[in-house]
Amino acid sequence: MFKNTIVKLLLFVAIIAGAAYGAYRLWEKSAAEPLKFKVAEVERRDVIRTVEANGTVEPEDLVDVGARVSGEIVSFGKDVDGNEVDYGSRIAEGDVIALIDDKIPRTDLMSAQAKLEEANASLAQAKADLIVSKTNLLQAERDWNRAKRLGASEALSQAAYDSYLSAWEKAGAEIAVGEAKVLQAQASVAQAKASLQTAERNLAYCVIKAPVNGVVIDRIVNVGQTVVSNMSASSLFLIAKDLKKMEVWASVNEADIGSIKVGQNVTFTVEAFPSETFVGKVGKIRLNATMSQNVVTYVVEVVTDNSNLRLLPYLTANLSFEVERVNNALAVPNSALRWRPSEAQIVPGAEIPQGRKVWVEEGAFVRPVAVKVLINDGISSAVESPNLKEGMKVVTGVETLSMSKAASSNPFMPKMPQRKKTTNSAKAAEAAK
Repeated sequence: MFKNTIVKLLLFVAIIAGAAYGAYRLWEKSAAEPLKFKVAEVERRDVIRTVEANGTVEPEDLVDVGARVSGEIVSFGKDVDGNEVDYGSRIAEGDVIALIDDKIPRTDLMSAQAKLEEANASLAQAKADLIVSKTNLLQAERDWNRAKRLGASEALSQAAYDSYLSAWEKAGAEIAVGEAKVLQAQASVAQAKASLQTAERNLAYCVIKAPVNGVVIDRIVNVGQTVVSNMSASSLFLIAKDLKKMEVWASVNEADIGSIKVGQNVTFTVEAFPSETFVGKVGKIRLNATMSQNVVTYVVEVVTDNSNLRLLPYLTANLSFEVERVNNALAVPNSALRWRPSEAQIVPGAEIPQGRKVWVEEGAFVRPVAVKVLINDGISSAVESPNLKEGMKVVTGVETLSMSKAASSNPFMPKMPQRKKTTNSAKAAEAAK
């Protein structure tokens, strides 16, 4: 067993040594071969630094139409085309879009009307009673005046004298009572009128009308469904006033919100039209940030024109906020700014400038060109340099011929399956069989 272990160990060491020797020979061969520079052409174009974000397309003006009374939906109204109101229907302001069963509100209205008539009758009775009380006061006052002239004597007993006095005082008190009853009846009439107005308004609420011109985005109820209105109105329809004006609500990370300004240019795409780019401007930055999984985001409203009605509500949008732009600038790949040659690759005697630079291919060597970087869009950079011209080749890397050959001959690289070739003689032998 010990002997087998020694054999395996020696075999393993031999494999490692062979691999190391092969790698050394490959390196030695590639070092002797000339290098091939990877180059990119200097372009003149607009370079834009952007902030990326995702968002949702929303109608600019959205109206939630609700019901302020409870009841069953008995029917829907008609849209401008004469069809029953449904998803996507175009409606005009004031059009009837739904009807709620009005039996109970109509009964409440009749009850309120009856209570108002009863209150008016009570007021009339109170006024009549006040007139009677005033008449009684006049009669009691005349009787009391006669009793005062006679006084308590043989012609008028003391009891009769006191009775006339009491009757006069009582008649005066009844006047105040009658006036109070009139005021009470008037208050009852006012209350009955208010109840009647409430009943009339509740009856009118059974007819749901469109508050604006627009398009029905969502219909939340069906015919026969009962809506219940408690503290808030029950939602029935969602109407967009004008689909030609849309907004994109973008969620912008807190790290990028400082670069967003009102009026900033924005471009965005939607998955429904992947080859089309839409434009807009930042309209508002909401200050009520939200936090999700310790990530703070702000909602930015982007206003866009939708005159062609291409954008539909609630599409997902991928936005690019234009933070900085340089027009008609020389653009080089960022890899050209990062690449550094060896001393043997530099043109002999070339003066190497300080700061940022790119390397221009000159035959088998490279020459440095000092540049000033203006902005970086993540892939390429806009640069300035009197020695750099459009169309020049800047080096982004190197490769050798042996590297490409090694990659093609690597046994561990995947290979495409090859169709087995059949010669004519093989076909003839196969046919003979």
